[in-house]
Amino acid sequence: MVQRRTKITVADNSGAQEMVIIHIYGGGQKMTATLGDVVQCVVKKADPLGIVKDDELVHVVIVRTRKEYHRADGSYIRFDDNAGVVIDNTPDQNPRGTRVFGPVAREVKEKGFDKIASLAVEVY
Repeated sequence: MVQRRTKITVADNSGAQEMVIIHIYGGGQKMTATLGDVVQCVVKKADPLGIVKDDELVHVVIVRTRKEYHRADGSYIRFDDNAGVVIDNTPDQNPRGTRVFGPVAREVKEKGFDKIASLAVEVY
């Protein structure tokens, strides 16, 4: 569970290194985002040779959160960091990078981001 002004790390090779959440999509007064939600971020630190530049507004899918997520089967899942993958603004929402680093939650695939799940090393 992340909210506005949360710093998240980048789980792909799009060139961004650190981002801050500025908006959560999915409702007028939605305060938090969980696994698989789309948020808008501003890039605070980026690689100069990457696709994404400093101070760019990007759409991001949350793939890992430090706050535990309660699944329907009664189990919980929790990660060591808050991380996201930068996606396009088009309706198909493909990732802008070509690789995804670290594990990805199963909820990302269930919410329709099959390409991110297939690029990931591990899906929990």
